[in-house]
Amino acid sequence: MDHKEFLATLSPAERSELTSRSNSAGLRHLASHAGAAILGAVLIGSGIPCWWLLLPVQGILLIFLFTLEHEATHQTPFASPALNDAVGRVCGLILVLPFTWFRYFHLAHHRFTHDPDRDPELLAGPKPEGWRAYAWHVSGLPYWGGMLAQFARLVAGRGLADFVPPGAHGRVVFEARAMALIYGVALGSLSFSPLLWWIWILPVILGQPFLRLFLLAEHGRCPHVANMFDNTRTTFTCRAARWLAWNVPYHAEHHVMPAVPFHKLTQLHRLTRAHLLQTENGYARFHRRYVADFAAPDNSARN
Repeated sequence: MDHKEFLATLSPAERSELTSRSNSAGLRHLASHAGAAILGAVLIGSGIPCWWLLLPVQGILLIFLFTLEHEATHQTPFASPALNDAVGRVCGLILVLPFTWFRYFHLAHHRFTHDPDRDPELLAGPKPEGWRAYAWHVSGLPYWGGMLAQFARLVAGRGLADFVPPGAHGRVVFEARAMALIYGVALGSLSFSPLLWWIWILPVILGQPFLRLFLLAEHGRCPHVANMFDNTRTTFTCRAARWLAWNVPYHAEHHVMPAVPFHKLTQLHRLTRAHLLQTENGYARFHRRYVADFAAPDNSARN
C-alpha cells in the first residue's frame, strides 16, 4: 500500500480527528522548549561554574527550534494562524532562516519530495557521499555559508526562486530586511557586551552539526520515488529526542499527512507503521550504517 492508498482508507471523521489543532498543546510544548533555552541563557549569562559546558546544550535547544519553525510553515503547532506565524518568525530570527521564504521552500519540498529535479532540498546540494563530504556537511559550515548568502540576496531583493509566488515577493523581501535591521542592532550590542555571543551566536554554531545529523536521516539514501512511505524515513528514538524535535522523527507520517499537528503524529504512526518502508532504530544506528557504505569499493573514489 502506498501513501495515497492509505489516505483513501481514512474516513472523514478520522481525518478530522488527526488534523485537529490545539493552542494548549502547542503552548505547553513551547513553554517547556523555550523555558529550557531561557534557563540555559540565564545560567550562561550569570557565569555559573563551568558555564561553558552548557554552550553545546544551549545550541541544541536553540537549533532545534528549526523543527518548530518547520511545523509552523504548515500552520500546525497551534490552532491560531496568527500564533503560528508569530512563533515561526521568532524562530526564523533566531536561526537566520526567514520564515516566509522558508515556508515556500518547504512547501515545494513537500510537493516534490525527493525528486532530484524539483525538490529544492536536493537542488540546494546533494547528500554527502564519502568521508570528506560527510564531515564537511555535518560541520554545518556549508549550510551557514549557503544560508547567509541566500539571506543577503533576499535583503537585496534577489534570490526569489520559482517556488516563491510573485505575490509574495514583497513580503519575503520586507521580512528579510526587517531581520537584517534587528541583526544590525544585535551585532552592534557586541561592542559593549558579549552576552549575545555566548547565549545565542556561538551556541547556534555549535548546535548546527546536531541538526545536520538529524536532518540527514529524514531522506538520506531513500529511493527517488513518489511513495511517501518509501522516499521518507521515520526514525525510532527516545522520548527526549521526540520532545526536542517536536515529534518530527515521525517524518514519513508527517509527509503522508502534513496537516497533522505534532501532538497527533504518534496517533498517525500507529495507523501507518505497518506500511512504512524506510525506518531506522535510532540516529546513531542510521549514521553507522550511512558511513559504513563509504568503505564500499564503488565509494572509494569519493573519499
